[in-house]
This record gives sequence, structure tokens and C-alpha cells, in this order.
Amino acid sequence: MTRSMTSPWTGMVSVDDTALAVTDTRGPGRPVVYLNGSYASQRSWRRVIAELGPEWRHVTYDERARGGSKRSADYSFEGCLRDLDAVVEATGVDRPLLVGWSYGAALAVHWADRNPHRVAGVVSVDGGVPWGYTGEEGREAIQRVWRRMRLFLPLVRPFGMSASMSAAQHAEVNIEINEVCAALEPVLDRLACPVRYILATGANLGGGAQEMEEMRASLDPVLRRNPNLRVSTKVASNHTQILRKDFRAVAAAVRETATVPDEQDR
Repeated sequence: MTRSMTSPWTGMVSVDDTALAVTDTRGPGRPVVYLNGSYASQRSWRRVIAELGPEWRHVTYDERARGGSKRSADYSFEGCLRDLDAVVEATGVDRPLLVGWSYGAALAVHWADRNPHRVAGVVSVDGGVPWGYTGEEGREAIQRVWRRMRLFLPLVRPFGMSASMSAAQHAEVNIEINEVCAALEPVLDRLACPVRYILATGANLGGGAQEMEEMRASLDPVLRRNPNLRVSTKVASNHTQILRKDFRAVAAAVRETATVPDEQDR
């Protein structure tokens, strides 16, 4: 390798009408691509990355209108899948582990389903489960929440807790991902790579304890049908705290998944 291919790289990757802020540590080991929550930035992963250490190759990026990435006319789930395509192509990583939190977990399992020979495994951090608020009632409830939060979005954006979007756009992203997750069972049933879940157990802003328990329990039938999917651990934190409080559990699941041979290795 040349020096330029072994030194960390940070830059912009063009895709569609936007450009994504990407960081690639270019470490010597297994490549790991991290996928953020709906409105979060790549900074969410810093504790997990530090725990795993420099021997791994860590690739992080900000989705459209998040963090350092540019705005777009398209904030759809399909657009975010194209973002992942672009990052994998630009960095040249070969069969990475995908580690996704929340929205990013749904991206990870969908991309793994569509690209079975290009992925080594998935670590799903309190996401990627077949449950969501759907229908007209669900849509209206989500829109009400974001209307109430519209004045706070500019205040929390510098901390990576919202995107450079309007409240209505935030709501549409949330409505769509609920619909995507509600229809996730067939995707999970097809997955042939190792998938490990880290599940929180606490309630959080936007979801009470009973609702969150129903969400996580929706995974049980799929776990019984597909032996490639397992729960690595359940942790005491809630959905929003999990990367901050339980980063060691996430790192442990990454190590665990990296040791499981998938169908291509057998």
C-alpha cells in the first residue's frame, strides 16, 4: 500500500445532488461502516470506535443534511441507501461489517439483504426490528411531535441531534422509517449473514416503556425462524443513551459478529 492508502482520510463524497462528509481511518483490520440514527451525525460513534481501537478500519459518514453533509432534494430511505452505496464505493471497503443504530440499523439490514455477497455481517443497535407507527393515526401523531419540536431543532443541531431540515421534513423521515420497519419481517427472514442485536430496555423520549417493549418483542418470531439473527445482549440504557452508556456492549457485539463465518466463508 502507498502511504496515502494507509493514512486516515476525511473528505466529501458526491452522490445525487449532495455531498457526504466521510471519515475513513484506513486501519489495517476488518472494515466497519457505521450508520447513524435518523438525525444524528458520525460523532455518535466515537466511544465505540475508541473501544474497538485502531486495528479495525472505521468508516463513518453523515447522511444527507446531517452533520457536515450537504442538503438535498431527497431525504428518502432509498436516498440513504444510495448514500451507503456511494460511501462503500468511494472508500473501496471489501465486505464490511455494518453497524447501525436506530434508523441506521434498518439501513444496514436492507443493504445486507440487497447485497448479500458484499457484506460480512450486521450489528443492529436498538433498531432494525419489524415494528412501527403506521396508518393515518401514526402519521398524525408523528407530525404533532415534530410541530412541537420545531423551535428546538436549531438549538440541538450543533450537538448532532437534529438535521438541517424543516420540522415537516424531520416528520416525513420519521413517518417513512416507521413504515419501512413495519414491513421489515421478510427482509429479516432472508438475511444469510450473521446479525447481532443489542437491545436497550428503558423507555425514552417519544416512546413509553410499554411501546418500546412491544417494539423489541416484535423481533422474537424472526429470531425463531432465522438462526443467523441473534440477540447479543440487552442493556439497561434507553434508545437515545445506548451509544453513550453501553458502547462497550456495542464493541463486544462487533467483535462477536466478526468471528462468525457467514455463508460465503463456509
